[in-house]
Amino acid sequence: MGSKASAEPARRPPRPVKIVIAGGFGVGKTTTVGAISEIRPLTTEAAMTSVAAAMDDAADVPAKTRTTVALDFGCITIDETLKLYLFGTPGQDRFDFMWHDISRGALGALVIVDARRVDACYPAVDYFERIGLPFVVGVNLFNGHLDVDLTELRWALAVGDEVPLITFDAREKLSVRDALLAVLRRTRERARARAAEHATG
Repeated sequence: MGSKASAEPARRPPRPVKIVIAGGFGVGKTTTVGAISEIRPLTTEAAMTSVAAAMDDAADVPAKTRTTVALDFGCITIDETLKLYLFGTPGQDRFDFMWHDISRGALGALVIVDARRVDACYPAVDYFERIGLPFVVGVNLFNGHLDVDLTELRWALAVGDEVPLITFDAREKLSVRDALLAVLRRTRERARARAAEHATG
């Protein structure tokens, strides 16, 4: 007789799912990946030069001395069936040519917003709308609270009601987890809606 262990079916590895973390310059993308990754995050940060600071308009984030120049990478196992691979995009407009490669094969995206600099996230919102990738807008609570109304913020971002608009703290693991789960729910809802359209079409 075989051992009990050999009689048990082999456990399948978790399904890999790619999520993009995007947004403007200095909104908290690297912090978000680092807060939740179960591995030491791979970052491609470089010291900001005076030339880069002028190009990237760092006046609103004077304390920022380093910036992502390629991508951030981390991962988190949700449960025994699902593992998220997180790819953070660079926030500067001059690196937007990389977004296509980073977004290829992604299930969804989290667009991070600094409510004090809403215009910084417009390129990311426009990009994901253009390529049809489902996304969630997450407002990073830098000071632990939000000073603007979410309804007004939705209007300023010009995103429809179907796009979830949430708040979260990029420094807190559980808060980041909830934001990522919102992305998964959004992708599931989009998939179900498309399936229903095909069934009735």
